[in-house]
Amino acid sequence: MIGSIFTLLSLASIALSAPSAPGWSFNLKAETSGIVALEAIVVSPTLVVFFDRASDDPLQINNHSAWGALWNLEDSTVRALDVLTNSFCASGALLSNGSMVSVGGDPAGFPGNPAIEPGNQGIRIFEPCASPTGDGCTLFEDPATLHLLEKRWYASSTRIFDGSLLIVGGMHESTPFYNTDPALNFEFFPRKEDTPRPSEFLNRSLPANLFPRIFALPDGKVFMVANNQSIIYDIEANTERILPDVPNNARVTNPMDGSAILLPLSPPDYIPEVLVCGGTQTDTIDPSLLTSQTPATSQCSRIRLDEEGIAKGWEVDHMLGGRIMPELVHLPNGQVLITNGGRTGFAAIASVGDPVGNSNADHAVLVPELYTPDAPLGQRFSNAGMPSSGIARMYHSSVTLTPQGNFLIAGSNPNNHTTIGAGIKFPSEFRVQTLDPPFMFVDRPQILSMPEKIAFGKNITVPISVPLALTRPGAQVQVSLMDLGFSTHAFHSGARLVFMDATISQDRKSLTFTTPPNGRVYPPGPATVFLTIDDVTSEGAWVIVGSGNPPPTLE
Repeated sequence: MIGSIFTLLSLASIALSAPSAPGWSFNLKAETSGIVALEAIVVSPTLVVFFDRASDDPLQINNHSAWGALWNLEDSTVRALDVLTNSFCASGALLSNGSMVSVGGDPAGFPGNPAIEPGNQGIRIFEPCASPTGDGCTLFEDPATLHLLEKRWYASSTRIFDGSLLIVGGMHESTPFYNTDPALNFEFFPRKEDTPRPSEFLNRSLPANLFPRIFALPDGKVFMVANNQSIIYDIEANTERILPDVPNNARVTNPMDGSAILLPLSPPDYIPEVLVCGGTQTDTIDPSLLTSQTPATSQCSRIRLDEEGIAKGWEVDHMLGGRIMPELVHLPNGQVLITNGGRTGFAAIASVGDPVGNSNADHAVLVPELYTPDAPLGQRFSNAGMPSSGIARMYHSSVTLTPQGNFLIAGSNPNNHTTIGAGIKFPSEFRVQTLDPPFMFVDRPQILSMPEKIAFGKNITVPISVPLALTRPGAQVQVSLMDLGFSTHAFHSGARLVFMDATISQDRKSLTFTTPPNGRVYPPGPATVFLTIDDVTSEGAWVIVGSGNPPPTLE
């Protein structure tokens, strides 16, 4: 009996001392970004391009402050990237051939940084970079011969069904808060027409319609939401279908930034749904009458974009608290990360009646939350097990999923130049973090190799490795094809997740998946393929979906 009691006590001691299951964690990098990383896009398996404004950031190039940088995901180091035009508040995406294109930006220069040229017609091209460290990889710009049709600052862009970019809205010159000098039209890159296409939607959605949230739908049309209004735009017919307004006067684009995301698309029907979260329910009144203490809305509105869903309209849910300037980012398992932003106020700089320093917003939200799309209404949001970042990520912050499977988070600068020092609540932020999911700390599945290109509508078989812990019968297997998007101003432009039908061989050594049927479901171009088994995700495999031809390319 005594021996039995001793055995039980010993087992209890072992149980108590066993390590707890891994959780989410923030990891602060030793090296800083060198520039305020207000825009971020993954351009290869190992590299992220950061953009800031032409300013007085500490990272130097050619004897002046840099406003572009390459962040190395393998060793968390940064190198300056030479930029010619002012990329401040630009947008961008990847083309069908793998090139990154950044469009638009700030018309202004910066005292003491004479290298800058106006950016509001800027086109910046970063061609595919084979070097894991970025050696020899540079931006190409030629403002005299390669430029937008229209001057655009705070525009949006996304890759469409032929691998080119649709570029939407923005403003011509600097305005203090609202869009009072609007670019009320669309254009394409590469250029397809000699004049921009006028948009009644952009006119109706004034004045709070900067950085419209736009998504390429699986039928080739484009969903757009700006201010509190939404449409489906038919590129081929050049027509706009007006959809129901976002409910309850919620306004979701700059300077009243909420965020939005196209929820995962699944075979066989790929029915699109869009989720719009945060922002404000304040009317577009004189900004001097607004306050940094106005509560942001917690409302999230979701709409299914087939005929039945449009007839039903928006379904309303709520985050765990209000957020202005949140960003919504896919996880490979189909969940959505919600991070960054504040509980009160507005976007932009020093334009409300009582800014906090220069910030129009206050009360930084430091704890991310997760949205689970297929959970019951009212049970989709959770921050259980989520840590605090400890760093305010307010206006001009960025976040992106990486090919490694974690989230790179950087930036924050609600100021007109580099502003640091004691007593500044929301300084220029150069610290870089990753937010690491629990699966980063356990044995993970591996995709051992992947073709450089994968065609549409094909069955692809690749070698894999599956840890013993993930080999249970009936394990959930998910294979996601992802565009990791372009992070700017609380919006992950171009982000996309398409689930692919997939099976693992009986010996667990190979994975077979079926690619999307055409370039409307997944616009031709770069993608990252992830394998997730029971919510444990592999590192991503970088591929080109389609031919890799330059746009336009119908596939």
